[in-house]
Amino acid sequence: MGFILAGDFRKGITFELEGSVMVIVDFQHVKPGKGAAFVRTKLKNVMTGNVLEKTFNPTDKFETATIERTPMEYLYTDGEFYYFMNSETYDQIPLNYDQVSDALNFIIEGSKVTVSFYKGQAFLVEPETFVELLITVCEPAVRGNTATPGTKPATLETGFKIQVPMFVNEGEKIRVDTRTGTYMERVG
Repeated sequence: MGFILAGDFRKGITFELEGSVMVIVDFQHVKPGKGAAFVRTKLKNVMTGNVLEKTFNPTDKFETATIERTPMEYLYTDGEFYYFMNSETYDQIPLNYDQVSDALNFIIEGSKVTVSFYKGQAFLVEPETFVELLITVCEPAVRGNTATPGTKPATLETGFKIQVPMFVNEGEKIRVDTRTGTYMERVG
């Protein structure tokens, strides 16, 4: 295990704080005219998702936390657990709803994901950045409306609701940016 000083904090660094693993969301080194310098941070608990703001002395020392990111495939749900398979070892792991809830908007059976682990414990499921999903519910475009740049609501096969251009129809596949949950383009 390595250590990091608060003065060396950068976005994305993970470290242990009071028994929890934190990732630095934002930071600012502050050197006031009077008094000692300090580091103002916004931290996210990787296990719970809670965000907090905290200040540190630049010489404060913390144990770094090593996060393992493993490519996996979403297999199925039995209603209680969501099963994922390691794409290399074929080992399967069950995760509960809280661990996968954000990813469920963008994954279907067979979807490729990345699962983050800390000390063997899974805590985050991330879909690929761009996914292709089927529109299952969408109002048809009103005649003469398709040339205007407006949008309309659509529901994807995952149940996620999204805004799409007027010319997109039910039964079509679209590419979605999972970072923002927005429509990119029609595919296929």
